[in-house]
Amino acid sequence: MAVELERKAGVAFIDEDYKLAVDLFSKALKIRPNNAELLASRAQANIMLHDYLEAVGDAIKAIQLDPSMAKAYLRKGIACFKLEEYQTAKVALEKGVRFAQNDPRFAKLIKECNDCIAVENASITVGRGASTALAKPKYRHEYYQKPEEVVVTIFAKGIPENNVVVHFAVQTLSVAIEVPGLTPYYLHLRLFGKIIPDNSRYAVMSTKVEIRLAKAEALNWPSLEISDKGTDPKKLQMPSGRQTCFYICMLQFSFYMVLLITSLSVWCYL
Repeated sequence: MAVELERKAGVAFIDEDYKLAVDLFSKALKIRPNNAELLASRAQANIMLHDYLEAVGDAIKAIQLDPSMAKAYLRKGIACFKLEEYQTAKVALEKGVRFAQNDPRFAKLIKECNDCIAVENASITVGRGASTALAKPKYRHEYYQKPEEVVVTIFAKGIPENNVVVHFAVQTLSVAIEVPGLTPYYLHLRLFGKIIPDNSRYAVMSTKVEIRLAKAEALNWPSLEISDKGTDPKKLQMPSGRQTCFYICMLQFSFYMVLLITSLSVWCYL
């Protein structure tokens, strides 16, 4: 029974029906709860659904059951990376690469973790005023938005594509531009709204770096970065003209009703 459920889950995953795959893997795990392969497979399906917390949980359990399972470490690393837990992701990947030394994905992800950790550390340094060299950005950035995306432009001329690293997370954007002989440029933004990392992209052009952030929801962002108060974009939507008219009419109706009731009360008293 569990084997058949696992087979069907594999078919669903290949068909990109990840929700069905998770459901089938879960049913199989009820029959075989200590199966590391099933846990690692469900972790991958959860990653495809962007359910990274569940993926981390499954990967950790798989590692506990089989400490030499390379793909469990890889999936834990990927999920932690997506959750912006770069240090945790790096540790998992460095442990997993020992069991899959010929898998290039580990080295690539470890490098990306190091880049993001460097960006975070640079941002903290600038924020504390400890480094005057990085306090003044070498390049300037601007943004505009459409209903479905936000476009961030960094104006930087003649930058080789290999010297630009861009990382997308659910609600952060990290950019590193490192050119030999020049002061490194780091940009780390806590975005106002959530994005879809897998649908976001960037392009290095002769005069600029253009970054397109795919919005998770078609909401207007009043700013590129979120404030410390964590304003909810949904609360910033103003009522439509029809709604405003309705509210005014209701207020007028209430006013006249109060006058009518008052008049009737006086008449009855008399």
